[in-house]
Amino acid sequence: QVQLVESGGDSVRTGDSVRLSCRASGSMFSVKTIVWYRQAPGKQRELVAGIISGGSTNYAASVKGRATISRDDARNTVYLQIVSLKPEDTGIYYCSQKGDSRDPNDYWGQGTQVTVSS
Repeated sequence: QVQLVESGGDSVRTGDSVRLSCRASGSMFSVKTIVWYRQAPGKQRELVAGIISGGSTNYAASVKGRATISRDDARNTVYLQIVSLKPEDTGIYYCSQKGDSRDPNDYWGQGTQVTVSS
């Protein structure tokens, strides 16, 4: 059973930055795709950024240019840094390890809260 634990959420001001961590248990982390999502109050969960094996990344338009997703496979950890935070970045941030041919299940963490006040 894979477990994901997010950390790094905080209450910050507009213009600040935050660095979130997602640490996964389980094996073969380096070949897994990890995706960060967020859910704002009253809204649906949305994709923020993703990273595949080898390091290729993609970002939602809302964070492109402000967010950086990276991975440290030796630590089974993926990071998400967002700078120039805006109030609309507020939400619970979740990471997910996506299923593949070896294990078709998606796994989710419990989330970490980011609150951006103006």
